[in-house]
Amino acid sequence: MFTKGLKIVKGRFGLLADGTKVHLYTLSNGKMSVSVTDYGCVITSIVIPDKKHKRHLDVALGCSTLDGFILNHETFGGVVGRFANRIGGASFTIDGVKYELDKNDNGVNTLHGGFSRWDKKVWKAKRIANEYGIGIKLTRKSPDGEQGYPGNAKVSVSYLLNERNDLTIIYKATSDKATPFNMTNHSYFNLNGHSSGSIEGHKIQMNCSKYLEVDAKLIPTGKLIDVAGTPYDFRTSRPLGEDMAKVGDGYDNCYCVDGADGSMKTIAVLESDDGSRKMTVRGTQPGVQLYTGNFLKDINGKDGAVYQCHDAVCLETQDYPDAPNKDSFPNSILRPGETYRHVTQYSFMF
Repeated sequence: MFTKGLKIVKGRFGLLADGTKVHLYTLSNGKMSVSVTDYGCVITSIVIPDKKHKRHLDVALGCSTLDGFILNHETFGGVVGRFANRIGGASFTIDGVKYELDKNDNGVNTLHGGFSRWDKKVWKAKRIANEYGIGIKLTRKSPDGEQGYPGNAKVSVSYLLNERNDLTIIYKATSDKATPFNMTNHSYFNLNGHSSGSIEGHKIQMNCSKYLEVDAKLIPTGKLIDVAGTPYDFRTSRPLGEDMAKVGDGYDNCYCVDGADGSMKTIAVLESDDGSRKMTVRGTQPGVQLYTGNFLKDINGKDGAVYQCHDAVCLETQDYPDAPNKDSFPNSILRPGETYRHVTQYSFMF
C-alpha cells in the first residue's frame, strides 16, 4: 500500500513533573517530515525543502523543548477542544439545561475550551496506517464535567502522512451525553521558515464568499457578511498584508467555506513570498479561522527564534464559533449514539 520511503521514528521528548514520559513521533516520506508529540497532540515541526532543494525549512512555529510547550500560551501546533474558538457568555443551554464554562477570554467568554486545555494533556499514542498514509493515532477520555462540558467523551486525533506530501488530520469523538464538539489544530505556519519574520508577503486564496460578523469581544452576531468589496476578500490570491492595516491588528475571522456539506472541500491555498512553496488546505468543516498571529509578541520559539506579531498565519478548520448559542449556525451538538468526525488535510508543494 505504501512506498518504502514512508516511515515513523519514535523518540523521547521529555518528562513531566510527575514522571510521565512524553514521546516525539516523526513521520517522513523521504521528501518532508512531520513531528508530533503525545503531549497535547502537538505538531512540533513540519520540515520541507527550500526552493533549490538544497536545505530544509521548518515551516511550523513552536518550541525546541517539552518545557517550552508546557509554558507557552500560544497553543503552537496543539489540538483544541472540546470547543475550538469562542463561546459567548461562557455558557450554553442544551435540552433546557444551562452549562457554565470557564471565563478565560476577557473575563466574559470561553476560548479554546477554557483553563484546562487539551494541548496540555498527555494522550495515548499508537501507530496506524490507512488510505491516508502512515501515522499516529492519539486518544484520551474527557470526563463528564471537564471544562464544564457534559458527557464522558472518547476522543481521537490521527495524524497521517503519505508520499504525495499530504498531512491529514482525522478527528473523532463520541459522548454519552449531548455536548458541543468542535476540534481543530492550532498550527502557526510560515512557509518562508518559522524564524523568517512577517507573513504579510504570503499570498492566500480562500474559497470563502462570506465571513462571520463579530462584536467587540469577537463573538459572532449571527450575521454572515459578504467579502466582496471588503479587505476580507481573498477569493483571488493576494498578499495577506495588502489590506491588513484596514482591519485593525490583523485578521482573526471565521470564514464560511463555500459549498460546505460535510464532504472534503478545498478551502484555501497559501503561498510563500516567492511562490516556491504552497500549502493547500482541504477539509469537511463549514468554517475556517484565519488568524495572522496578532497577539504574538516577544515569544521565545524554537532554535532561538523570537516570534512577533504577524510572523505566522493559522488556518483552523472548524464549526462556527458560538454555534451552541446560535440556532442559525450549523449544528455543533454531538449526541449519544452519534460519532463526531471531521477531516483536515494540509498538502504541501515545493
